[in-house]
Amino acid sequence: MTPDELYALLPAVHRRRDAEQGGPLRALLTVVAEQAAVVQGDIEQLYDNWFIETCDDWVVPYLGDLVGYELLPRIAAALSDDTARASGLPAAAVPRRDVADTVVNRRRKGTLALLEDLASAVAGWPARVVEYRRLLSVTQPVRRYTSDGADARRRLARGTLVDVRDAGALDRLGGPFDTLARTMEVPRAGSARRVGRYGVQSVGLHLWRLRTYPVTRAPAYCLDRDRACYTFNVLAVDTPLFTAPVPEPSSFHIADETNVPEPIGRRALKDRLYDHYGPGRSLCVWTGPDKEDDVVRLDRIVVADLSGWRFRLAAGEVAVDPVLGRLMLAPGTAPAHGVRVTYHHAFSGDLGGGEYPRPEPAAAGAAERYRVGPGEDHHSVADAIGRWRAEKRSHEHKAEAIVEITANEVYEDLTELRLDPGDRLTVRAADGVRPVVRLTGRRDDDRPRALTITGSGADTAVLVLDGLLVTGGAVRVRGGVGRLVVRHCTFVPGWELESRGTPLAPGAPSLEIAGGPVRTEIHRSVLGPVTVAARGDGREPARLEVYDSVLDATVDEATALGDPDGGPAHVLLTARSSTVIGAVRARAVELLENCLLAGEVRIDRHDQGSVRFCWLPSEDSSTPARFHCEPDHSGARARELRFAGTRYGSPDYVRLADDCAEVIRRGGDNGSEPGALHHLFQPQREDNLRTRLAEYTPAGCDPGLFFVT
Repeated sequence: MTPDELYALLPAVHRRRDAEQGGPLRALLTVVAEQAAVVQGDIEQLYDNWFIETCDDWVVPYLGDLVGYELLPRIAAALSDDTARASGLPAAAVPRRDVADTVVNRRRKGTLALLEDLASAVAGWPARVVEYRRLLSVTQPVRRYTSDGADARRRLARGTLVDVRDAGALDRLGGPFDTLARTMEVPRAGSARRVGRYGVQSVGLHLWRLRTYPVTRAPAYCLDRDRACYTFNVLAVDTPLFTAPVPEPSSFHIADETNVPEPIGRRALKDRLYDHYGPGRSLCVWTGPDKEDDVVRLDRIVVADLSGWRFRLAAGEVAVDPVLGRLMLAPGTAPAHGVRVTYHHAFSGDLGGGEYPRPEPAAAGAAERYRVGPGEDHHSVADAIGRWRAEKRSHEHKAEAIVEITANEVYEDLTELRLDPGDRLTVRAADGVRPVVRLTGRRDDDRPRALTITGSGADTAVLVLDGLLVTGGAVRVRGGVGRLVVRHCTFVPGWELESRGTPLAPGAPSLEIAGGPVRTEIHRSVLGPVTVAARGDGREPARLEVYDSVLDATVDEATALGDPDGGPAHVLLTARSSTVIGAVRARAVELLENCLLAGEVRIDRHDQGSVRFCWLPSEDSSTPARFHCEPDHSGARARELRFAGTRYGSPDYVRLADDCAEVIRRGGDNGSEPGALHHLFQPQREDNLRTRLAEYTPAGCDPGLFFVT
């Protein structure tokens, strides 16, 4: 109820007398209406909490208890912790969809398709279930021979030798879509030690933990215009292309290759080109002007191995290599306006920017919005910022502005930002796009390339960078900037990458801070090394806060955080759920929690702050008091930190390897893995899924989990 509605309920005589006295009663009812709105909202939420579709996350376990939904003991204990609730653990450990489908799933108990649905509902992972007894090589009894053609084909498919002419079947060998027969394996599928697949009772649930992320109508990177050689990735790095999963037609359908985020092989693309290529599918290529009808026709696509760029094409044909993420046109036919592509790549979670939804923080005031992109008022970021500065001089209330980029374009004009005292500038990508800021300069130019941010006067200016991919140099902050916020951004580690992902400038800083800002916040981002120079005025260390992010110096021996001369950074460091590849040197820490620190950690002040639930080299590190940190806590110093990938751009980037020690994989404060992927709660998802499999697997079957990615 609004204040006006509440005021209208008063008798007219009281309203008239209140108006004669200056409206003190209206002012009182305004305050009452605010509290009434709070009570009304609480009542409405209490009603919503009666239903699984609309209830709060903390209510889901209670509704599940009403239908007999059982929680794992360790999860039940974690849910009682307020910190675990705030971290999003209830949504991952007690999935709303799984609780809602509990009664329905019990009616479907014993069916194979249900196991795939459980993987999606419980863990959020696409899955394919395989009944391995059907793939055993057995000798059929003579009495079962029939004249039925279908029965004969089914019989001949089991126990035959491998057909080496069937290249498609050989490509699927050992994967979830393998159709070749095997002999019996003694180890069980659900064994905790040595896992086997092929047994009479074995049922395998193959899981894809990596997610696919689209890049829509983005410019391809031209490596050689004369030979018309391109990469799908605008960073000129080889990127494997993945399938964009399509929904299964029914709940009884067993997933095939189009329903899961599977890497696209060359033969798979050739055999099923229509399923993968075209607008709205896994990949698409445009070679004409930027129009929808200029897509390369299906019959002009040639699947090829472009590892050596030696494939010969006829005029009008386009060669595509999905394994390396490369494409090639006939020599001399590279279009002047460039080539645009749509493709899907894979990563573990929403980190570093992309076309995934990003929450937009509420603006502090009436921020003016300047949109940049095709069809917008501004075609370059520099134009939009120049327009804002011109309007700000004549209108002081326009000190707060948002520059929003609306297209997947490459911008090379953003090289300098100047902020006045009191400015609040946000440079962000619109939802559903991933713009690239390429810092100008050529590779043979020795001059440092950078985006320079300069503040003047008092440290009151605020700058927010949101959803940007910065390549080709560093971001430098100078002077009076009060606060710098980096959200869902990537400052490419090593500035630029070679085709195999090797950085061209290993150890080069991605963020250089000198003389400001007072506070720097990094959220869900990927950065190279950060250097912070000490101020000459003897001030206290600046604050540096890193949350759910990656600081990647590209090698463990390099410095991920320090000052330009190799000493400790003049910062008070706070890091939660972050991964650091390289050494950390800082004046002081407030808190290091749920972090993976692959290099040595040296903190000057030991009487301040704490280090909790982290992995860090114990022999080479000097830190404040530690609590439950590995390898000190378990005493097993031989257990090493192992990543599945440490090259930026690879699908397994900064994900812990499956053979990493269990005390490390579950070393977080709530049993999840430390590091930048802590928020995914993958160990809890796996435990929950194993429990549900034991509950719903058909009698006499031995279920096992097999991770494809």
